[in-house]
Amino acid sequence: MAEAAVHAVNIHEAKTQLSRLVRRAEEGGDTVICRDGRPVARLIPYVAAAAPRRLGGWEGQIVIADDFDALPAEIDAAFRGDAP
Repeated sequence: MAEAAVHAVNIHEAKTQLSRLVRRAEEGGDTVICRDGRPVARLIPYVAAAAPRRLGGWEGQIVIADDFDALPAEIDAAFRGDAP
């Protein structure tokens, strides 16, 4: 569904139309609730947080060579600014 435009309502309308506004949020709508014409709150769709990543999932399955970060002398010198 395409993202709906932001809809602004006053607090009284938000109280009397809460079910409709929640349904609108479920459908992807974005509602700004205003007091005296000033935005004070926002009703948006709920997005569940991603599950935390499990640390160490690849433990014992990855091997890093002893010379992993070794560079040929000429490239190492170039990085240090010593290359001709």
